[in-house]
Amino acid sequence: MDRVSIVHDNFLRQVAARDLPGVTPHGLDAEAAHRLFEHQCLTRALDIVSREMQKAGQGFYTIGSSGHEGMAAVAHALRVDDIAFLHYRDGAFQVARAAKAGQDACRDMLLSYACAADDPTSGGRHKVLGSRDLFIPPQTSTIASHLPKAVGAAYGIALARRNRPELAILPDDAIAVASFGDASLNHSTAQGAINAAGWTSVQGAPLPLLFICEDNGIGISTKTPTGWVESSLAHRPGLTYFSGDGCNVWDAYAAASEAADYVRRTRKPAVLHLRTVRLYGHAGADVATSYLPRAEVEADEAKDPLLHTAAGLVAQGMEPDAVLAIYTGALARTRDEASQIADAPPLKGAEAVMSAIVPPARAASLTNGPDAPARIAAFGTDFAQMDRVQPMSKLLNWALTDLMLAHPETVIMGEDVGRKGGVYGVTQKLSARFGTSRVIDTLLDEQSILGLAIGMAHNGFVPMPEIQFLAYLHNAEDQIRGEAATLPFFSDGQWTNPMVLRIAGLGYQKGFGGHFHNDNALAVLRDIPGLILACPSDGAEAVKMLRECHRLAREENRLCVFVEPIALYPMRDVQPGDGAWMRTYPALNQRIEVGEVGVQGEGDLAIVTFANGRYLAEQADIPGARLIDLRWLAPLPIDSLLDAVQGSKHILVVDETRRSGGVSEGVMTALFEAGHRNIARYTAQDSFIPTGRAYGDTLPSVEGIRAAVAGLQATTTA
Repeated sequence: MDRVSIVHDNFLRQVAARDLPGVTPHGLDAEAAHRLFEHQCLTRALDIVSREMQKAGQGFYTIGSSGHEGMAAVAHALRVDDIAFLHYRDGAFQVARAAKAGQDACRDMLLSYACAADDPTSGGRHKVLGSRDLFIPPQTSTIASHLPKAVGAAYGIALARRNRPELAILPDDAIAVASFGDASLNHSTAQGAINAAGWTSVQGAPLPLLFICEDNGIGISTKTPTGWVESSLAHRPGLTYFSGDGCNVWDAYAAASEAADYVRRTRKPAVLHLRTVRLYGHAGADVATSYLPRAEVEADEAKDPLLHTAAGLVAQGMEPDAVLAIYTGALARTRDEASQIADAPPLKGAEAVMSAIVPPARAASLTNGPDAPARIAAFGTDFAQMDRVQPMSKLLNWALTDLMLAHPETVIMGEDVGRKGGVYGVTQKLSARFGTSRVIDTLLDEQSILGLAIGMAHNGFVPMPEIQFLAYLHNAEDQIRGEAATLPFFSDGQWTNPMVLRIAGLGYQKGFGGHFHNDNALAVLRDIPGLILACPSDGAEAVKMLRECHRLAREENRLCVFVEPIALYPMRDVQPGDGAWMRTYPALNQRIEVGEVGVQGEGDLAIVTFANGRYLAEQADIPGARLIDLRWLAPLPIDSLLDAVQGSKHILVVDETRRSGGVSEGVMTALFEAGHRNIARYTAQDSFIPTGRAYGDTLPSVEGIRAAVAGLQATTTA
């Protein structure tokens, strides 16, 4: 027999025979315990039926919540508007919270198992726990990647008390909740988030956050050492530790209530360590007895939470037959619901699948920018310089100032962005102008920086996180790829992560830092569906593109990444002493719309490039050249590009990213598919960037552009 049948039969037999564990009910009246048992039974029934649906070819997900049904008591101890980022074994939490909100989760969960188009959570894209009404942003089979954004959500709740965004959804006295498994505790993402929570709390910043570690003692087949979770969590600085028995609904409720009350009352983070069991193995195809002794599997089955709740209900006076009727009734109802949705139309077709990649716009009020008195007060002595040409770094600083003046929900966060003003001075004076609650100096952890931004976006803020160098993003790119970008997709557009992620990047820093500070690899960003990747060349263009990115985030819920070319921050000259690369600050109403390329000059030679490539092309000063600045690197502005190259006899793509996986691959493909044949590309080599005099040896150069043009024209003539 399979373990599902064994656990089922054991429950029926033991309840009927009153062969139950010793449980002393406390803290919950009989009616509340009865309701929680109903939620637990429905959760168990959903697990059983999900496997039956899979065998019938009608379901596609069998990672269940059996053994973790104590999370129903946790949901009972919390409010519906406490935002919850859930472990994938928390079906009982969603079932109980839905009931608390007057909803029935049964049909919705079954639709998600079936990947039906009518699945109200993801539209049939994945089985995910989640609900907009229940304040549960959906998660897939995440391994702790949701914890950094839970820290951000908690911080955003606290900050909204002082600076409430127009589109905030969380009450000021709400708390944030994040649950995860004992195996996930060992992941660097979990350790980083827990550390960030403690780090924040120790400094006295409010952080109403409850971590919940559901400790079933094993991660797929790798066992957690006895005592490991408690020893890892019980003495973390800034974090208060609570524990409870997740197999005993009364104990779980008492522990969860105490922990939640502490967090809500003190506005400090805490962790609740719940001891649970895992029944049935990891998922439908997993046979636990193939890697665990049968005696250990049976010992966990003896701790079945449903047996413990049944024991307590019997102790409170309920007859065993009535207990069994609740269990069998939930199973019968779930099977009946499953039969009714067996033919539910599935999500079908690429267009339907992709329809949620780009989220819907949101109802942010439109503004015309800050008024003159506010600007004069904020800019101080800078205001008198605004009609003079400036380098890119200064113009970006002014642009950020105006955006923050106009939109109080805009918040900047990152390492050294506050008092120091950033490594390159781009955020100088912003902390003095807007305060430390809107210009947040974070700890040195890119996952926490991005998680802070993601979580704050859930409560109506427009985050503008900064990553100091492009290479640093790779420590945390899953926060963008696996969390921020996928949230609209897996929620059918109901949840979004609008933000403008600023990154100092690309190469050409002379003799500074090597590959860790000169990184010309953008492929990791360019292949993320729904992400907008902007990369300006000169200061005025940077200002206008940054404004557009902010508008896209604030009004259209978009996830934007704004890569600022480090080497061009201080650039003043095209040719020595001419000051030709500096610009004046654009008028407040000026933007460059997404997908709009820049065209400079006329001629039958088109040089298609961006960022440092455009600067080098201007230095090369090729007669008869038309410079086309892509500006937007994802999605590539193909239509605008093809319009811009019309009439060209020769097209050279100058790409400072690498030949393999670089921007030029997509550009060349688009040109070729449009019928262009006299085309060539000049790229960086497939190499890291060294320190010292060889800093530019693997990158495009002025001389290289001239040679590439000559070679293209000679080949075409021949």
